Amino acid sequence: MGRLVLILVASISLRAQDPVEIIRRSVDRDFNSFERLRNYTYQQREENREIDPAGKVKKTAIETREILILGGRPYGRVIARDDKPLSEKDVRKEQEKMDRAQAERESESAADKAKREKARAEGRKYLEELPDAYLFRLAGEETVSGKPAWVIEADPNPEFRPKDVRSRILTKVRGKVWIEKSEYQWVKAEAEVLDTLSFGMALLRLAPGGSLKFEQTRVNDEVWLPAHMTIRADARVAYVKKVRAEIEISYRDYKKFQAESRIVP
Repeated sequence: MGRLVLILVASISLRAQDPVEIIRRSVDRDFNSFERLRNYTYQQREENREIDPAGKVKKTAIETREILILGGRPYGRVIARDDKPLSEKDVRKEQEKMDRAQAERESESAADKAKREKARAEGRKYLEELPDAYLFRLAGEETVSGKPAWVIEADPNPEFRPKDVRSRILTKVRGKVWIEKSEYQWVKAEAEVLDTLSFGMALLRLAPGGSLKFEQTRVNDEVWLPAHMTIRADARVAYVKKVRAEIEISYRDYKKFQAESRIVP
């Protein structure tokens, strides 16, 4: 009997160390966190930097939004530009935009709401193909945000055949993820573009060499939510304009949503 218990424990331990199984479980947890995000309001600061050929910052634009729950789903209201509060005129404009959005959402039919929710869910469905899209390697363990995490490297699987059109992006990206061991949550991720990525009828094209870094944080001791993201890429917009850009997004002031929000200037 004792030997059988040891065999079962060893089997479970080996299964837990299997990078594919870790990824599979983490995808399930990620869907859960994605759903819980809609229960929170927060601030999102986005800084866009345009880089010249010499590598110097040529132009910077910063916009901070307060993400509210409006009509049952998130709405981003601009509260600052270039880290300066909006003028009274712009505050009124943002309030008018939010009032219009709320009126539209309140008048939305049940069928339209169901259609939107279906599209929202399908927008992340391609992530279910992650376990098959890559060849995973357990690269070790590290401590991230005070939590022990598996470090897993991922290279595109040459035998992978995407089922969803959005899954094609997975064949052109190499990645590395840090997955918190007790909850199987992605606490950190890095990705590198290996081949040209096209979006929006190819009107936006990202060149190989682009990168993305993403980190999450523990909120209310119940859920992991976005904390910081950095994107660096050479892009061609509308087939003509070539841009080298850096985008840095930070998330802060998470508050659990309790009631319908309306901001009065």
